[in-house]
Amino acid sequence: MAYRGKFQPKNPSKYLGDPTKITYRSLWERKCMLIFDDNPNVIRWASEEIAIPYFSPVDKRRHKYYPDFITEVKNKEGEIETLMIEVKPAKQTKTPKKPKRVTQRFLNEANTYLVNQAKWEAASAVCREKGWKFKILTEKEIYGK
Repeated sequence: MAYRGKFQPKNPSKYLGDPTKITYRSLWERKCMLIFDDNPNVIRWASEEIAIPYFSPVDKRRHKYYPDFITEVKNKEGEIETLMIEVKPAKQTKTPKKPKRVTQRFLNEANTYLVNQAKWEAASAVCREKGWKFKILTEKEIYGK
């Protein structure tokens, strides 16, 4: 199976946006899409449909961040809540451990971590303003690993 591709929902009316243009960039994102499309507690969902400005501490420039998903879900209390969701490998959510000898790999991992933190800080601020929740899903939450 390809790690990237087009997703065709069984329930296109639940999708906020053009359901013919849904793209997944990882198998984890695809798994989330399958869950959102099929789960009756997910009322509506969207993929990369909102742009959030953020400042990168790495290149010192402003960029736009497109969170993976926005979902409207019915929670356990029967209330509807909006979640902004980012899907990432667990290792990208933790501060990289500095090795004895600094390698290019470590520098790349550190820069990825710093940029992700800036994106997530900006996303969290937007969610606070709108009364939404921001969640990061890793392989552990998606597959229970």
